[in-house]
Amino acid sequence: MGHSASGKNYINESAGIKSWLTSLDHKRIGLMYMISVLTFFLVGGIMALLLRLELFTAGPTIFQSGDTYNQVMTYHGAIMVFMVIIPGIPAILGNFFLPLHIGAKDVAFPRLNLMSWYVFMLGAALAISTFFTTKIDTGWTFYTPYSIKTGTAVVSMVLAAFIMGMSSILTGLNFIVTTHRLRAPGMTMFRIPLFVWAIYSTAILQVLATPVLGITLLLLAAERLFGVGIFNPELGGDPVLFQHFFWFYSHPAVYIMILPAMGIVSELITTFSRKTIFGYTAIAYSSLGIAAVSFFVWGHHMFVSGQSEIAGVVFSFLTMLVGVPTAIKMFNWLATLYKGSIQFQSPMLYALGFMFLFAIGGVTGIILATIGLNVHFHDTYFVVAHFHYVMVGGTLMALMGGFYYWLPKMFGRMYSEAGARLSFVFIFIGFNVTFFPQFILGAMGMPRRYFDYLPAYQSLNQISTVGSWLIATGFLISLWVIIQSITKGEKAPANPWGSKTLEWTVASPPPHNNFDIEPVVTAGPYEYR
Repeated sequence: MGHSASGKNYINESAGIKSWLTSLDHKRIGLMYMISVLTFFLVGGIMALLLRLELFTAGPTIFQSGDTYNQVMTYHGAIMVFMVIIPGIPAILGNFFLPLHIGAKDVAFPRLNLMSWYVFMLGAALAISTFFTTKIDTGWTFYTPYSIKTGTAVVSMVLAAFIMGMSSILTGLNFIVTTHRLRAPGMTMFRIPLFVWAIYSTAILQVLATPVLGITLLLLAAERLFGVGIFNPELGGDPVLFQHFFWFYSHPAVYIMILPAMGIVSELITTFSRKTIFGYTAIAYSSLGIAAVSFFVWGHHMFVSGQSEIAGVVFSFLTMLVGVPTAIKMFNWLATLYKGSIQFQSPMLYALGFMFLFAIGGVTGIILATIGLNVHFHDTYFVVAHFHYVMVGGTLMALMGGFYYWLPKMFGRMYSEAGARLSFVFIFIGFNVTFFPQFILGAMGMPRRYFDYLPAYQSLNQISTVGSWLIATGFLISLWVIIQSITKGEKAPANPWGSKTLEWTVASPPPHNNFDIEPVVTAGPYEYR
């Protein structure tokens, strides 16, 4: 099974741009998502660097007005959330590897899969087009009542987010049906890899939570176009209602971003510890537990909105409750590492980096779940630092680890291990230099989303900006390593890491139909001896 006799694979099965744009092969669709998402990541990353450069000194630095700053901040947030972090792991690695993981030839609905990419690109194109018209300055959350009154391109942007949400729903439906209906003989639900459990739990969130955001954004568009008075207090509406609707989706969206990352880390920890994962069943159920509880914690974003004390206490308790299934994963990963034959390859470094950074993000999340502390830290840079430790320190670290882990399988080429490790060093150090000072800035009272700040905050802001340059250097090194690997890397064996899951039993790159002979599964996915 390790080598294709014909030399054909999903890349060279057919040639020409049209064959890619009309392909129903889940692997090709995953690569098209990869090119799209990485392009948007580059754009969003450049905007982040511009924001940090502006904040290098108090007063105007590179922007001459707060309006420009607000617009760049809005695009940075919207691009990174809706076009990079939410679709990133499920659309790229989920598309490529979920069928391979469960022994299937493709996803359940290949045409729907291709359609989801086109819908995503349509929404992204509409969002980017607003940058060349009246732009948008509301922040990525589109908070009312400002988003009702501003003269910027709110309607176009929320419709773009609505369209991209449709893509997310289609992908989630496809993954749920694929997981239930196309598993290989003997592949029970408790024999599927933990990455599949994570993608499956994420898909449930995508299908159940995303429609709430879609309806909310349509209501906001109707408010602006027709003045229907849902969120506008001048017409009898309630702007806080928008926050309830928005965060009912957007907090589960945090786990749409982080659950797939946790699935990658489970694969990396067991592979590079050379041990069967500790507590497989507990980790699998914890993914479902996180997905379930995430629907009931949105109110912690609104402790200062005037909600009742009882609601505040309930939301505080439920938010802390999310820490239980999350801690199960962390402790089980540590138990897997214990007495393991640990190999510090670059994917493992990114997995360990994820654990360290996500632990900080999680602990500071408990701080923000505490009502008294939240009142002080609300809308300060403490929240910015917490969010980035979870999202960037979590999702993007795991995504990079997953890229390096599966790169030999995706392209049949090995990469420069030294270059990959160097990229990790820059990204990990740069990340902490960038965002840890922001915890201190938040504790000092510096508000987020401000164009200017007091001179007392300048030195920490300058440290933070220098850290952003280190992160950028690390990602540029990674880009060079990946391009070098794809174009000039040594030919990869079918299973360079000695992994135990099904995708490593086929050739690198995989053949068009994945498996020449349907696999039969007789044991769990991580039987290291």
